[in-house]
Amino acid sequence: MLSTLATVWLLHVAALITPGPNVLLVSQLAAVGDRRAAAYAAVGVTIGAVIWSSAAVLGVSALLVKAPALRLTLQMAGAAYLIYVASRMWHSQSQAPKHADRLPRYRAFRAGLLTNMSNPKAALFFGSMFTSALPRHPGVALLVGSIALVFANALAWHLLLAFLFSRRAVQIGYAARRGTLARFAASIIGAFGLWLLIKTLFEIR
Repeated sequence: MLSTLATVWLLHVAALITPGPNVLLVSQLAAVGDRRAAAYAAVGVTIGAVIWSSAAVLGVSALLVKAPALRLTLQMAGAAYLIYVASRMWHSQSQAPKHADRLPRYRAFRAGLLTNMSNPKAALFFGSMFTSALPRHPGVALLVGSIALVFANALAWHLLLAFLFSRRAVQIGYAARRGTLARFAASIIGAFGLWLLIKTLFEIR
């Protein structure tokens, strides 16, 4: 059981440290000085990871493979949301936010959750990860342990990002290049959303 959990841990960590919309969202919020919002976004991202990993365990990943219309619909919705997030980030983060304008906790949590949930391929990733790492007939304890491990990994990693990017030295460096870095992050998220949209349209064709 320990060796299986170690494999799950390694595969998930490798996926977590790959830069993507989740990382950019949390680090962006922290870098502009909104550590609390970054922490709530980290929790939202983590809940999204738990939902997708639980869905994989329950067989939803297999359903998405067998029901391409559902998967494509979810991908279109996810692409639209990522492009929306990128647009908001591009227009709103170029100026230093005032304290009163900091992102409310529920909105930060929602942004983290929806950013993670916007890519249904996460369910396919977890499905592939569990298929390769778990035995053919895993027990309930192993399945629960694997999901708990995903929760711990995601929460620790994204809270670490929130802490590191909220450090004074990082914020000073960020403030000097606020507009450029905000637009860079928005461009990456927008590009990911656009790529997902184009890929989905080609699949529909």
